[in-house]
Formats: sequence, structure tokens, C-alpha cells
Amino acid sequence: QVQLVESGGGLVQAGGSLRLSCAASGRTFSGYYMGWFRQAPGKEREFVAGIYGSSAVTRYGESVKGRFTISRDNAKNTMYLQMNSLKPEDTAVYYCAAKIGLARINSADYDYWGQGTQVTVSS
Repeated sequence: QVQLVESGGGLVQAGGSLRLSCAASGRTFSGYYMGWFRQAPGKEREFVAGIYGSSAVTRYGESVKGRFTISRDNAKNTMYLQMNSLKPEDTAVYYCAAKIGLARINSADYDYWGQGTQVTVSS
């Protein structure tokens, strides 16, 4: 089992940047495929980005490609999401999640979740 804790959310103006962190504890962090999801009020949870344990392969949702970068530091048991050129439509609660096995963009395929961190982008 793995426990996940997100941090780094906050209020930022449109065009600004934030870096989210997801600290993991428990079983071997590098063995998990990690993902970032977000959920805005009244909307379904949306896949943002994912990364394999080796960091060799990453995947992004269409709405964040070219603006967000996912990374991980297995030595620190931490995953990151660098968010640049933020837009008001990026406003949501951001969650990190973990799963064993292949990459997936469906939130139902993930086994472990953090509590979420709020990101608010003002116009």
C-alpha cells in the first residue's frame, strides 16, 4: 500500500505558474505508475498527466499539453507537476494517484489517491 499527500496548490493569476508535489510513503514508489487528475465543481475527474516509474514515458491530457510537465524523483518518493501558462479553466482540485501496471487515463483504474490540493487561477 502507498500513502499520497499533495501540496503546492494555491491562488495564481492567469499566465502564472505553480508546481505541485505528491509525496509518497509505503511500498516501493518506483514500482507505481503515477498520475495527476483534476476535478472542477460539477465536472468529472479528468486525467492531467501520467508517468512510469522509470520516468522514460509520460502522457498528458490534451488540455494541458505544452503547458504542464510531469516528473518524479524516485529517490525522494515524490512526483511533481509543473504548471505554466495557467488559465482560469485550470481551476480545480488536483489529485495524485498511483497504480500498478500499465498507463491508464481512467481514474477508476487507480488504486491509491491523495486528498487533493486546490488550484485557483484568476482572470
